Amino acid sequence: MDTKASDRVLARLSALHPKKIDLSLGRMHRILAKLGNPEKKLPPVIHIAGTNGKGSTIANLRAIAEAAGHRVHVYTSPHLVRFHERIRVANQLIGEEELTSLLERIEQAAGDDPITFFEVTTAAALLAFAETPADLCLLEVGLGGRLDATNVIEAPAAVGITPVSLDHQQFLGETLPEIAAEKAGIIKKGAPLVVGQQKKVGLDVIKDIASLNGVTPLLANDAWHYETMKNGTGILYEDWHGTLNLPTPPLAGVHQTGNAAMAVAIARAQKAVSIPDAAIKAGLGWVRWPARLQEVTSTRFNKILPDGSDLWLDGGHNPAAAETIRTFLQHVDPVERSVTIVLGMMGPKDAAGFLAPLVGLANQVIAVPIPGEDGGAPAATLAAAATDLGINGIIAKDVESAIKTISTSADKSRPPFVLIAGSLYLAGSVLRELELFPV
Repeated sequence: MDTKASDRVLARLSALHPKKIDLSLGRMHRILAKLGNPEKKLPPVIHIAGTNGKGSTIANLRAIAEAAGHRVHVYTSPHLVRFHERIRVANQLIGEEELTSLLERIEQAAGDDPITFFEVTTAAALLAFAETPADLCLLEVGLGGRLDATNVIEAPAAVGITPVSLDHQQFLGETLPEIAAEKAGIIKKGAPLVVGQQKKVGLDVIKDIASLNGVTPLLANDAWHYETMKNGTGILYEDWHGTLNLPTPPLAGVHQTGNAAMAVAIARAQKAVSIPDAAIKAGLGWVRWPARLQEVTSTRFNKILPDGSDLWLDGGHNPAAAETIRTFLQHVDPVERSVTIVLGMMGPKDAAGFLAPLVGLANQVIAVPIPGEDGGAPAATLAAAATDLGINGIIAKDVESAIKTISTSADKSRPPFVLIAGSLYLAGSVLRELELFPV
């Protein structure tokens, strides 16, 4: 797909605001008014906030709704390889010609008024969704919730809040209750609210804000429950409608069971479209979500590594994501395999907080810069953070060099287990380099 035209318009629009992130709804309301208020012309909307698991929950919801035969609009962020991944119109990624046309309309409507990149992308998605018939619309919050550009939806069909943890403190607040309050800003009167597993201090805030809106939250481990079957053959899910025996999600990691269950709870809480149990089971069987503990096979990176090696990719970038990675890596036999983390992170992220859960599991960390990202953390800083925690930390100029270093130093009796992690931007650059384009 040639994306040069849309890339040029996005570049021009990005120059209209000096800050990449500036949380406010005023600019969003103004541009949408100029565009004819597309946010008021959407099919039923399910709005999802949270720190971890938003995208995976939406991926599961999309699969479930499509399995039920529905046409589904989806808006997620960030993209991994191509901007078009953010906007899925009636089950298909938006086309280049349509995207360029939408962006040019937004550019004309904005004039010289300041507007952030995310506000532009959100306006484009809402415009596309308003002008194409569909049965359901899934919106992922970009950052926070209360002042996020997606929070222009007045009457969603359902709201979901996935687990909340510390992240983006420079924008959302330094404490978990402050961050939870921002996430809970998408709660709306009359909309069913499904809440994933939370720490108590965050949950208390979410429950208070729900009460102020006259909403009774459907809480994990209260209104809905799930457990992995002992023989590993599936999930036992139970809620106010009864019990379901569901397939094990194809997405790797035990945390994906929780994301799948959250999606099921939302699907059963909303009343906008019909979703039979058979569609829930079918959808969970084929769901895909790139760069979330994604196994990478049959690429030139795999050919560089010694026989018997494994290569995985994950975009997680905060301590909660690292805990998920820790659980995943605990299944790797430390006697049989050596574990190397190829790490790239954005500058504001907590490298030590991310690496701390991996102490005792990772044999070494090879730190790399993120290609094309001025705000990336210096590789030397990341390597030093690893070394300070007692993990062997070294640097490489890029991911391919790191893979070659692993291959050169590998002990043939312990084939390497390699995980590229720390940033969705890094994950996207790897997928682009290996031509593994999300579809």
